[in-house]
Amino acid sequence: MQTVLEQMLSKYKTDTVDEKKNALKEIVQEVALCGLSRAGFFKEAAFYGGTALRIFYGLDRFSEDLDFSLIKPNENFELKRYFSSLEKELASLGLQFSIEEKQKAQDSAIKSAFLKGNTKEHILIVYGSNLNINANEVIKIKFEIDTEPPAFATFENKYRLLPSPYQVKLYDTPSLFAGKLHAVICRSWKNRIKGRDLYDYVFYLAHNASVNLAHLRARLEDSGMLNKENTFGLDELKSMLNNRFETIDFEQAKQDVSPFITDKSQLELWNKEFFKDITQNIRLRE
Repeated sequence: MQTVLEQMLSKYKTDTVDEKKNALKEIVQEVALCGLSRAGFFKEAAFYGGTALRIFYGLDRFSEDLDFSLIKPNENFELKRYFSSLEKELASLGLQFSIEEKQKAQDSAIKSAFLKGNTKEHILIVYGSNLNINANEVIKIKFEIDTEPPAFATFENKYRLLPSPYQVKLYDTPSLFAGKLHAVICRSWKNRIKGRDLYDYVFYLAHNASVNLAHLRARLEDSGMLNKENTFGLDELKSMLNNRFETIDFEQAKQDVSPFITDKSQLELWNKEFFKDITQNIRLRE
């Protein structure tokens, strides 16, 4: 009979070193989610972002971080109290990871931490092979939680069977899409264009996702992009997106997302005309 790790690996293509690393990272993410679930984390928090979309809704690209949001604001929320449960869950499968909290500005609503483990050691544990990997290379998975979440998100419960059956509360698709639209419009890219945001945007539209407009508006107000007196409907949303597409360096965006996908040919279409055209397909949740 297969071990739990072998069962979890069986769904991945792992011919190259990069494929092995990506599969390992995602297994660690799922084991971490299981540990958080066992510890009662999802009674007060919900999973969202690219990794939630990947694991529970079939996004066809790898995602690096674990993003969470409290269901209700709580400035006194302590992320540290879940660390031992995470370490215990990982250790039960022979995965030796440490957890380090990242100190942010005192007034920040975001609590952050990193899961860290030696890449070479874990490649050997999981695959039984000693690949040509730097002995000091580290697997690093960031997870963050917003302790002052924007209003009007809606949720659903999802279930996974491995590494053992567990339940996760996560944003439903319209609320996830609202979060991604906020990222496309507002993320401060500086010199690193986040092509992964654009890739996810295409994924949502290809799957006919609708938008939780009330939640998106709350996010935009929190970011200073809207005032409470501003009109905001479908036309205004499309205009914001089209204005954003005018400013993007799409070659840089392609370079950002390319390592996380297998079919790179689909990126050939990426330009402002393509994104403006598909934006006409956005629909609001009824």
